[in-house]
Amino acid sequence: MADNHLALIFGVLGNVISFVVFLAPLPTFYRIYKKKSTEGFQSLPYLVALFSCMLWLYYALIKPSDATLLITINSLGCIFEMVYIVIYTIYATADAKSLTIKLFMGMNVGSFTLIFLITYFAVHGSLRVQVLGWICVSIAVSVFAAPLSIVARVIRTKSVEFMPFHLSLFLTLSAIIWFLYGLFIKDIRIAIPNVLGFIMGLVQMLLYAIYRNGGEKRVVTKEKQALELSENPKGRCEACSIPVIQIPISNYENE
Repeated sequence: MADNHLALIFGVLGNVISFVVFLAPLPTFYRIYKKKSTEGFQSLPYLVALFSCMLWLYYALIKPSDATLLITINSLGCIFEMVYIVIYTIYATADAKSLTIKLFMGMNVGSFTLIFLITYFAVHGSLRVQVLGWICVSIAVSVFAAPLSIVARVIRTKSVEFMPFHLSLFLTLSAIIWFLYGLFIKDIRIAIPNVLGFIMGLVQMLLYAIYRNGGEKRVVTKEKQALELSENPKGRCEACSIPVIQIPISNYENE
């Protein structure tokens, strides 16, 4: 009974925190909407997150024990991720839009349909739940691994512009809560992937702490370079005597 009460508590907390996680990209997509451009953002994390929500929803529906809390949060997840993907597609460049549509059709339509057909018609009973559960685990691992591309970009550019701290924080909290929920309902398939989620969240927050001022330094450097150019009427680099192109400060800042 104690485990059941704790599972309920952590399940409700998991729903609340996961809801906040789904809301976290709103500033990003508001920025996309205002600038009418997806800039350096990628659609892959949202496509993978949608795929994961679809599979976990399917898993929760066929799970013999009560899985209401999994159903509610993954239903919301499907709605949020679809909205984000639609907005991204509207404002993406032609190449990014084409890639997003191809990935959506291949993964969220084709792969999900294939998994559904195989597990529903070829696998039966408790084995179906186990097989689908481990498929969900592998995809959940991919969800937590998806930000690796952003992590690599942060390390390369020494800027956290495209890795919001609040999203990393809530992903970490969500991983902790759902790990405990999985333990208390004795479902290892829910608990396991959240271990990786916790580790990835810590890595992202550590990188944020290291490079949080990187973007500001880059802006200062650009302004300094632009000022030096404006003060050099001959359009030459005094330090190295190499001809340089004179760029108006206003234009330089807009790039």
